[in-house]
Amino acid sequence: MNELRVPDVSSETIHASCVAIGGRAVLIEGRSGEGKSDLALRLIDRGAELVADDYTICQRQAGVLQACAPANIAGKIEVRGVGIVEMPHRARAPIALLIAILESPPRYPEEFRVRRIAGIDVPVLPLAALEPSAPIKVELALKKHGQ
Repeated sequence: MNELRVPDVSSETIHASCVAIGGRAVLIEGRSGEGKSDLALRLIDRGAELVADDYTICQRQAGVLQACAPANIAGKIEVRGVGIVEMPHRARAPIALLIAILESPPRYPEEFRVRRIAGIDVPVLPLAALEPSAPIKVELALKKHGQ
């Protein structure tokens, strides 16, 4: 009987910015103009490290899902009204949380959601990215739900 084999390495590129907080990656996913880069920039101002802006490569290797930037945008972030800015960045970090940008997220999420990326379940938090408290909410969610 043939045994089902799962590849050791799998990757997926998603339309999300990514920062590392305490060495753990937080993906920030949303449509263009919804505040991915803005939220990432505010988290960086609070001590997070840039991993990727706008597109993130998510790669599963040995059961761990890692985030990194495509080579052509590594160390760059778009600052609306300023342009593309180069800044220090982290080459890769293990993914712990996905922020899904919504204009009006539920006040109390009814059930905890996950999204499967490259074969790994990642906790998902819906959040309004442009609220002044959004960076603090991301940090609290990472402590509560981050893998």
